[in-house]
Amino acid sequence: MGHLRVAVIGTGFMGAVHTRSAIAAGGEVVGIVGSTPAKGRQAAARFGVGRGFDSIEDVLRFGVDVVHVCTPNATHAEFSLAALAAGVPVVCEKPLATDAATAQELTAMAAERGLITAVPFVYRYYASVREARARITDPGHRPPWLIHGSYLQDWLADAQTTNWRVDPADGGTTRAFGDIGVHWCDLAEFVTGQRITRVNAVFARAVPSRPTEDGTLRPVSTEDGAVVALETDAGAVGSVVVSQASAGYKNALSFSFDGPDASYAFRQETPESLWIGGRDSHQVLIRDPSRPGAPTGRSAVLPAGHPQGYHECFADFVADVYAAVGGEQVPGLPTFADGLRAAHIAQAVVNSARDGGWVEVDAGTKQFA
Repeated sequence: MGHLRVAVIGTGFMGAVHTRSAIAAGGEVVGIVGSTPAKGRQAAARFGVGRGFDSIEDVLRFGVDVVHVCTPNATHAEFSLAALAAGVPVVCEKPLATDAATAQELTAMAAERGLITAVPFVYRYYASVREARARITDPGHRPPWLIHGSYLQDWLADAQTTNWRVDPADGGTTRAFGDIGVHWCDLAEFVTGQRITRVNAVFARAVPSRPTEDGTLRPVSTEDGAVVALETDAGAVGSVVVSQASAGYKNALSFSFDGPDASYAFRQETPESLWIGGRDSHQVLIRDPSRPGAPTGRSAVLPAGHPQGYHECFADFVADVYAAVGGEQVPGLPTFADGLRAAHIAQAVVNSARDGGWVEVDAGTKQFA
């Protein structure tokens, strides 16, 4: 098929990333929708694409093949529903919705209409992650029994810093976990093939209040960080520590999936390598598509020594989405079903942090491609 005509809803950092990736994947970004008509026009000029539209309804009437939703969390559902109702495939930033029931509604609607959907769990696209997944899920490889790691950032470490995500009306009832903790959980399930069945969570805040746009202080009601114990359907145990206020950590997602045969450790900030530990020795495997048994696919395009980074992963993700829209079968594509899975885990974490103790995760109907 020819160039896909793409609309991007949202003009912030993620809107820019989606626009860049859409172009890299061969899409034609014909329209940008902002929170005001002026912001949409300004962003279209800044991104060097199409033109600004006043609303999603306007750009859908104009005619597009894919809609990317990159707006504040509380608006994801309304924009996604509008696109799905028009029969248009959707790429929606996580969280798919700020509650699991709405995420279920969106996932069901897309399935009923046979529409391609995607949620940018882009860390799946690192070759080192795919390598760990292939090795762990290889028949005969005893599964990890200890699943642990962290996702640490510091962009809210300063008590004077604020953002729309801090307000539950815009961001939802969970912030740090809902924003970045779900990325870690998606990786844990994707790489190990195990499903998190129950969680025990504690939320914490680094500061009690943050300034609003007019400078007045407002109490913070969502978490700056979380500590979550977990169990899986394969009998593994583990934990994840999440923070948006840990000074010095920029985007420090890391995991270690430990088994009796081997342990696998990955750090997103140094993604070219995968640490593989054995009982007698360990190795650091460097991404090299020419190595026998290395992961194939889009992550194999760059030769060894040419670092694959965040933008590259995002572009590979969007290229996979567009290939699926074009009729290809794309293994490992994160869809609305994965967004719904994240919503179920987030809801269990919120309930545990609020009420204390272990909380079962809604099993849903998740199947990995």
